[in-house]
Amino acid sequence: MEITYHFDRIPTAQQVIELYENAELPRPTGDPDRIEQMLANANLIVTAWHGDLLVGITRSITDWVWCCYLADLAVRMEYQQTGIGKKLIEHTQEKIGDLSMILLLAVPDAMNYYPKIGFTKVDSGFILPRKK
Repeated sequence: MEITYHFDRIPTAQQVIELYENAELPRPTGDPDRIEQMLANANLIVTAWHGDLLVGITRSITDWVWCCYLADLAVRMEYQQTGIGKKLIEHTQEKIGDLSMILLLAVPDAMNYYPKIGFTKVDSGFILPRKK
């Protein structure tokens, strides 16, 4: 299985919706316009492809010199546990460089995943939840 990774191959909103639903990532997949805006407003997207099939994505917002918020990491169910998620994060790190940290909010099911690939759990965060 040959997986290719891209910084410049931005998927359509429909491809991302299908991926998020397959990966069971809780995102507003019933609102294609919102997904389109999420893609348009991210300034670092790394994708993983198996031929023409989108099999993984990281979607980030970064200032390139201090922090990078990893907003989404999704890998198709049938491609999970093959190293694609870790590779997507490595490519994200490579692109942002050594001056920036990666931070994220994990879905409950992923809380055990991130420490396995080098993330440190922190207790010093806060959130103001969205209203919609």
